[in-house]
Amino acid sequence: MRMKGSVAIIGTGFVADLYMRGLQTFPGITVVAAHDIDADRLRAFCDHWKAPPAATLENIFAAKPDLILNLTNPHAHYAVSRACLEAGFPVWSEKPLATKLEDAEALHALAAERGLLLASAPCSLLGESAQAAWLALRRGLIGPPRLAYAELDDGFITQAPYQHWISESGAPWPAQDEFAVGCTLEHAGYYLTWLMAMFGPVRQVAAASAHTAGVPLADGSPAAPDFSVATLFFESGMVARLTCSIVARHDHGLRIFGDSGTLELGECWDNDAPVRIRRRLRIRRRLVELPFTKRFRIQGPTHPKTGKRGAASMNFALGPAELLAALAEGRKPVLDADFALHLTEVTLAIQEAGDQGSARPIRSRFAPVRPMPWAAA
Repeated sequence: MRMKGSVAIIGTGFVADLYMRGLQTFPGITVVAAHDIDADRLRAFCDHWKAPPAATLENIFAAKPDLILNLTNPHAHYAVSRACLEAGFPVWSEKPLATKLEDAEALHALAAERGLLLASAPCSLLGESAQAAWLALRRGLIGPPRLAYAELDDGFITQAPYQHWISESGAPWPAQDEFAVGCTLEHAGYYLTWLMAMFGPVRQVAAASAHTAGVPLADGSPAAPDFSVATLFFESGMVARLTCSIVARHDHGLRIFGDSGTLELGECWDNDAPVRIRRRLRIRRRLVELPFTKRFRIQGPTHPKTGKRGAASMNFALGPAELLAALAEGRKPVLDADFALHLTEVTLAIQEAGDQGSARPIRSRFAPVRPMPWAAA
């Protein structure tokens, strides 16, 4: 796979440093320009990473990158991605693709009309732990899977000292954006993308969401729900429960229950998180879940790792690198616009369910996702 090409970055805030750390693990990828509406932030970012600054979007376009990374404030994702697509550039968007379904659908239609690639974060599905879990399922190590429990509880974030969370180039953690957009739109995708790849499109979502802890916004506007829970019904027949919160004790566990055992994983924010198989046996008149597990590993080289940065040990550049490879090879990317739209539609269905709950059919669909070449066996 050819991991080469040039990228330009729009938005140089907190997450941009995580992308830059990942991009440094791909020597063949060059950052040709970076832009931010905050001149001081842009200067600090470019000084730290030795990236060429671009004062305007027009300067970004003039640099003629192979791919533009839209790393702006979530509420700007739609407008910035649209401008890039209209200028003729493929786009990798930080999550969410858009904060409104109609905007995500408009981007999807525009990309198709212009014949341009469009994809969105998260890309942890391309990481070793996700690919190992998927390979274990394909090998039948727990038998046919029947049910999954995925947890994305981040702890009581409003009580955390987040004012002191600073990125490598000096950007503060964007607390107000995080609270305004909400933990579901921000985080559900980390496991939802895995489940979508493993089990296919979601046909219906039964969900509820709530405000439980009085999340504060500086401008007095209402925050997004700080808790959500969803039951996902997949076209394949699989069923999964997905929980998100910034109140409950930290738990990023995944359990997939099959006829002969359970696949267990403790952290989706770590590309190296161990995948474990717990067998289930009948012993005389008892059904026993074994007290020990066996780790399942992918043999051979996988992908570049970045090490731990803050709460995450993820290479944020895996998605852009795979998109560049698809562009160079003239093929469909692993994470494409159909996948991004489906992810957005399902996530919004969960977040918007409210305290009355809702059961919403999902309209969008995507073609089967293929595993990474190093995890295809």
